[in-house]
Amino acid sequence: QVQLVESGGGLVQAGGSLRLSCAASGRSFSTYVIGWFRQAPGKEREFVAAISRSVGVTYYADSVKGRFTISRDNAKNTVYLQMNSLKPEDTAVYYCAAGRVYSPSYYYILGSYDYWGQGTQVTVSS
Repeated sequence: QVQLVESGGGLVQAGGSLRLSCAASGRSFSTYVIGWFRQAPGKEREFVAAISRSVGVTYYADSVKGRFTISRDNAKNTVYLQMNSLKPEDTAVYYCAAGRVYSPSYYYILGSYDYWGQGTQVTVSS
């Protein structure tokens, strides 16, 4: 069992930055792939980024590549999402998720993850 808590959301102007954190409790955090997803009003939840278990290989949606960076600190049971050059279209509730996903081909799929946080709101004003 893994519990996830996101933090770090807020209101920022376009071009600004935010760093989201996903703190996990429970055992074997380093054995889980961690993904970030987001959901804007009236839209489906979509993949943002993911990081593999111990080696920490990263994957990004095309819409955030070059602007967002995902990282993990297994000693602190925490995953971060550094978001730079934010745009109004980045406005959404951001969720982190954990799963024992065994192929990067499935990192993008919501159903690959077993545990979800409650989400943190990110609002980017123009």
